[in-house]
Amino acid sequence: MQIKIGTRGSKLALWQAYHIESLLQEGGIETEIVIIETKGDQILDRSLSKIGSKGVFTQELEEQLRTGDIDIAVHSAKDLQSDLDADFEISAFTEREITNDVLVSHNTSLSLQSGQPFVIGTSSTRRIAILKHFYPHIKTVDMRGNLQTRLRKLEEGQCDALLLAYAGVHRMEYDDKIAEHLKLEEFTPAVGQGSVAVENAVSLPEEKKAVLRKLLNHTPTSIRLRTERAFLNRLHGGCSIPVFGLATLADDQINLTGGIVSLDGQELLRINKTGSTEAPEALGYALADELLTAGADRILKEIRRIQAQ
Repeated sequence: MQIKIGTRGSKLALWQAYHIESLLQEGGIETEIVIIETKGDQILDRSLSKIGSKGVFTQELEEQLRTGDIDIAVHSAKDLQSDLDADFEISAFTEREITNDVLVSHNTSLSLQSGQPFVIGTSSTRRIAILKHFYPHIKTVDMRGNLQTRLRKLEEGQCDALLLAYAGVHRMEYDDKIAEHLKLEEFTPAVGQGSVAVENAVSLPEEKKAVLRKLLNHTPTSIRLRTERAFLNRLHGGCSIPVFGLATLADDQINLTGGIVSLDGQELLRINKTGSTEAPEALGYALADELLTAGADRILKEIRRIQAQ
């Protein structure tokens, strides 16, 4: 059996693809990696909220899933939209890395806790809104591009530090540039952060689907991400909406923290809810409904009004 693996071409995306390839090959599966450029890779002079967040890093890969040119598409789980088209599904989520955001700089003495103003490069509406809420003395500049491009911009002095997911920094072996691990209580991550998602067409032969589930899926991570993605799906959130969500497991219980921040950082809503590991999606939907009732619907309408301008 051979499985063709579709991936973006950045170093981090290729790390993910090679990781999936290694797990498949350990199970005796032949593999081929197919590199595909996406709209998100091509358009670097606009923020994600201006491009339109749905499918910005996935559309071109999904087109090749439909045609059968690739068997699976490998994504950072946080980049994969929560409302997949009906002809796609997720076969596996790999074991999750540490979920924190980190401050990355050549000056590792920098700290958000210092109270000193400095400039952070980030393209994430979530991170920008959280910074405005908790650390209004920090200035941000838009910073698109892959990790190596952002580090080059940092080197050029376009900012003093970057705000990134620990998982990507660690996988690219830039741990020595981490100035600070940010608290989950403040910087609750994007849904799916730290895991690799494996997407396929529903029409993929069942024999291949079974292999993907057996060799690639990490069940505890899958339960956590199914919860988070249901939460995000109910809110109709995406890369351009400052929504956050993190599920953790304890015995047969899921603890889900989810919330939203207004673009100006003035209003932050956060709710915590617990449910059974037998019904992860139900918990995600329930927390989202509570959040909408608590005011998230109003915040979302205002965000979409501003971004449509």
